[in-house]
Amino acid sequence: MPIHDIENQTMFLDNDDSEKVERILKELENWPEETLTSHKSASHMIHKLVFLADIGLNKTDERIKNLVNKIIQHKSKEGVYQVKMNIPKHFGGTGEDQFAWALCDAPLIMYALIKFGVDYDTYLKEGITFLFETAQNNGWPCKCSDELGKFRGPGKKDDPCPYANLIMLKLANLVEEFKECESTKNGIEALLRCWEKSKEIHPYMFYMGTDFRKLKLPFIWYDILNVVDTLSKFEYVRKDKRFIEMVDIIKNKKTENGEYIPESIWKSWSEWDFGQKKKPSKYMKSVVNNILKRIER
Repeated sequence: MPIHDIENQTMFLDNDDSEKVERILKELENWPEETLTSHKSASHMIHKLVFLADIGLNKTDERIKNLVNKIIQHKSKEGVYQVKMNIPKHFGGTGEDQFAWALCDAPLIMYALIKFGVDYDTYLKEGITFLFETAQNNGWPCKCSDELGKFRGPGKKDDPCPYANLIMLKLANLVEEFKECESTKNGIEALLRCWEKSKEIHPYMFYMGTDFRKLKLPFIWYDILNVVDTLSKFEYVRKDKRFIEMVDIIKNKKTENGEYIPESIWKSWSEWDFGQKKKPSKYMKSVVNNILKRIER
């Protein structure tokens, strides 16, 4: 069963952000028309979907309810919800638009649906159970649906994919039966090991170098705030030396006034207060403070 996530980011938004939220809702009325060509595309609907879930919207809102109804129309044989994708032939795909899933998108959809309040047993349990069954002893690998052919990320087949592990852990935190399971613990260790060996190992070309360590929002890709926020939700991790090292890096970026200034931005989110690098972001301050309060508990 899902764990009730009492933390959301509604409190982080200013009153004048409501118009921006409305524009996202309007855009998502077109789900699933946009074709996913890069999971790192910050403007893609899937990341905006997760943002809406994180700021506290749910299916009591008629627009979210309609969006959910569109998402669940595209369900794979494994019970995983699909998005429209196009993987070029030279990357092992078909070069055509098709509905498919990958471990770098499916967990995010499941995560958002849980937070929206979708019934777990009816719509989510089958697919989420399948996703956890894809785990290896060292974490989650790069895994895609049959529709994507031979496509996989640029790395060793048996390596854990850092991004897939990150978003699977986001999902694990919301599902009671998986939060403390062996697969989840292995996924956590995979990320902590990447940090510990950051100068030596870069599975699937995911690095924890200079760019990784820049403060950046919203949570879209593999960066220090996203990793620390996710790991901080697992109580036993909070005492791990490797985790504490990452937290200290974030703490040391605080200004004399106790603020945090974004160090890297997604251009498609430039209208938000975290979409600039010149002044402190109230949203970012709230995100960091929320992490620190969680650790202190």
